[in-house]
This record gives sequence, C-alpha cells and structure tokens, in this order.
Amino acid sequence: MKKSTMWLLAVVMFVAFFALLFLQVHYMKITISARNAQFDEAVRKSLNNVVKQLEIDQTYRYLQEDMIESENRYYQYRQPQYGGSSTMGKTSESTIATPSESGSDLKQGISGSNTPMDQSTGVFISPHHGAGSIPKTSYDMQQSLSKRYLHEQALLDEVILKIMYRASEEPIEKRIDFRQLDAYIRSELLSNGMNVPYSFQVIDYNNRVVYVSPGFNPKDEKAIYTQTLFPNDPPAKLNTLRVYFPSKQDYISAEMKFFIPSLLFTFLLLITFIYTIVTLFRQKRLSEMKNDFINNMTHELKTPVSTISLAAQMLKDPSITKSPEVFKHVTGVINDETKRLSFLVEKVLQMSLFDKQHTTLKMKEVDVNDLVVNVANTHVLKVEKFGGSLDIDLQAEDSLVMADEMHLTNVLFNLLDNALKYRREDVPLKLMIRTWNEGNKLLISIEDNGIGIKKEYLKKIFDRFYRIPTGNLHDVKGFGLGLAYVYKIVTDHKGTIRAESEVGKGTKFIISLPVITRK
Repeated sequence: MKKSTMWLLAVVMFVAFFALLFLQVHYMKITISARNAQFDEAVRKSLNNVVKQLEIDQTYRYLQEDMIESENRYYQYRQPQYGGSSTMGKTSESTIATPSESGSDLKQGISGSNTPMDQSTGVFISPHHGAGSIPKTSYDMQQSLSKRYLHEQALLDEVILKIMYRASEEPIEKRIDFRQLDAYIRSELLSNGMNVPYSFQVIDYNNRVVYVSPGFNPKDEKAIYTQTLFPNDPPAKLNTLRVYFPSKQDYISAEMKFFIPSLLFTFLLLITFIYTIVTLFRQKRLSEMKNDFINNMTHELKTPVSTISLAAQMLKDPSITKSPEVFKHVTGVINDETKRLSFLVEKVLQMSLFDKQHTTLKMKEVDVNDLVVNVANTHVLKVEKFGGSLDIDLQAEDSLVMADEMHLTNVLFNLLDNALKYRREDVPLKLMIRTWNEGNKLLISIEDNGIGIKKEYLKKIFDRFYRIPTGNLHDVKGFGLGLAYVYKIVTDHKGTIRAESEVGKGTKFIISLPVITRK
C-alpha cells in the first residue's frame, strides 16, 4: 500500500470519527436541554397548582368562619318568627343543609315575584289563599330560603372583601399550614410524574425567612425554583415560596447514562484505529528499511563471494604454487573475505533473532567484573592499533547476575566495536568501562570520546535498521542491527540501557542489570 493511500485512509477515518463524535455530543446536549425544560415545566406547573390550592384553602377558611357567624345570626333571627317550633326548625335546617336539592325553588323564589304559582295548573295563588294549607307553608319556606340566599350572597361579598383587604395584612405563617404546604408540593410533583426529593423555604414580603425545611441549600441557585404565594395580593405584600431540588442533575442525567458507554466505545474505536494506522506506518517503514537492508546485504555479500571466487581461480594456476609470496597473499585474501562473509552471515542471523520475538537464553551465574576483564583484554590490542587506550574501573562489589554469557559478551563487543567505528580521527581514542552497584542493580558503563550523537537521534538508535543520517557519506559500513540487538538482549535479561551523548565529545552507554540476591 502506498503512503499516499494510507494517509488518505487515515484522514477519512479521522474525519468520520470526529463527525460521529460531534453528532453524539450534539444529540446529548439537545436531549439534556429537552430534559431540563421538561423538568422546569413540570415544577412550574406543580407550584402553580400548589398556589391555587392555597388560595382555595384560604377562601374556604374565610367562608367557614362567616358561615358559622351567619348561622348563629340566622337562628337568632328565626327563633321568634316560628315561635320555637322544633319541627319547622328541623325542616328549615334540613333545607338549608342541602341547597342543591332546593336550587330550583331558590331560583324560582328569587328570580320571579313573591306570588306563588300552582305548578300543576299554571294558576297563580294568592298569599292568603288557604291560610292553613300546604301551599301557605311552602310559600313561607320559599320566602325564608330567598331571604337566606340573599343574606348568604351578601356574606359572600363580605368574605371577598375580607380576602382583598384583610388576608394580605395577616402574617404568612397564619395564612399557611406549612405541613399542608409540604403535602401539596409532594402530591403535585407526584401527579406530574416527579418522584424526586426536595426542600423548601417561605419568605415573607419583608424578605424574612419564615420557614425552612431540612436540606435547603441556597448556594445551588440552578436547582431552586421560586413561586409567588397569593399572587393577587398587593405588590408590596407578596410572599415567596422557594423549592430546592438537590437531585435535579441526577434526574436530568438519569436517561443520559447510555451516552457514557457509547462514548467509551467510540474512544475505544479511536484508539484501535490510531494503533492500526501507527502499526501500518511502522510496518511500512520497517518494510522499506528491510528492503534497503536486503539490497545492502546482497551488495555486501557479492563482494567477498566474488573475491573468494577470483582467489580460487588464481589458486588453480600452477604458477601460483611456484611463488610463495603470491600464494600467501591469495590465501590471506581468501581468509579475510571468509571472515567478512562470516560477519555478514552473523548479521543475518541477528535479524532472524528479532523475528522470533523471544530469544532462547542459557541463563547461569555470571560475574560481570570477570566478563568485563575478558572483553577488555580482547579489545585492548584493537584500541592500541588505532593509537587509543582502554581502561576499566570495577567498583561493583555485588557483580553476580543471571545471564547468558555469550549474548552478554556480544553486547559488550558491539558497544566497543561502535566506539572504534565512530572515533574521531584527529583525537586519540579513549575508552572507559566501569561497573558499580546501585541498590539491587549492577550498572555497566562504556564511555568513549568519539564523534557523539545528536539528541534528536538518541531515542531512535535502538530501533531496527536505523542508522544516523550522514548525508551522502558512507564511510562506515553497517546495517542498523547492532544497537537493536544490544537493546533486545538487555531487555530480555530484565535490564535497561540508555545512552548519553554530546556531539564532538563522545557517547556513554549505561546498562543496568538485576544482581543475584543472597538470602
């Protein structure tokens, strides 16, 4: 797959993902807004109904008080008229107690004249006709009920005037039963489908808190709803009811819980997609580097093979055997090219080691100090050949580690070979190998005074096939596998390795390995 195609795929996927995420967030905002508006509407409706119920209760209370007064005055008025007749008193009381049953008689007695009419014949009857008869009694009752109706109507007007002029003057705590108010609020909320906890406070027209139920929190203003009590009172006498819903946000977000797993799965897809794209680019880069490695390796293999083939052909010439010097030179060339070929084959084997993912290590107790001494003795001649020096400083007291001696030796060899490759021609090479302990760790450092490495390349030097760019200069041969091999072996030994370098001053590699703890 081409890089341009991969970039196009990545851009399309990112656009699609962020569009999906935007739609989800936008829909969530709309849903939360609608839920919030629904909550506000239900609360407003409930509080309006509560206020109406309080007004009805106040009117009913005033009516009760005036009805009691009117009944007392009425019975005082009726007793002389009927001469204390118990039968008529009962009849009148019975008729008064059920006004709905005699409503037609009341309307007839009030809206028409005072002259009764026979309903069966449609003939008007004189008030003095049949003085002792039933029509006479009916006429008297109608007259009595008519007077009482007019009287009660006047009392009702009086109640209305009292509500208008007296009710607003009374303290709010006398006009409202707060327990009944709590019951009204709860009932109205339940009738609107809101079974949510709440608390409330009542404030009078002097801005004084008259009553506060437990749990009221005035700090969260967004969860407090205000309603005017008795809104028909004069503007200067208005009282206020404030209701607080502590679980408003929980109620609003109760149906939004499915958005959380939706967002989690969306981000999981994003992470998976990013990982896939990064892996694709990494594999593409590794594939390109591997192709370069194979091309380079093929070219490198051709050279020793060609040289050995040419030398073998020269050995077939009988005249070569007669010249010992030429024979020695040819055999030397074959020997050198064979070593070179062996080195290249070893690099190929190192590459196959990475493809296995897991390295088979033969672990045993290894004294790192002894290992450093052996490696230093092997390299001291090579260093002196270039006019350099190699020193060791073995400060580690606990130097035993569990390691594969061969691979750990190759690690030190690779680091020392790199120091020789990337030395400065104008400065004598100086190498220093140190060991010391830090806690339960053994540290090994290999320091040189070579050309150094730029900081931006330090993080990449342990990558497979990576080589520090040097422009068109190819004065040092390599395949970018040496430090990758070092890193893999060290990590397989449960250790760490890091590099410190400064251009023109040298490089230091520090290896940390766990020591063997003795109980």
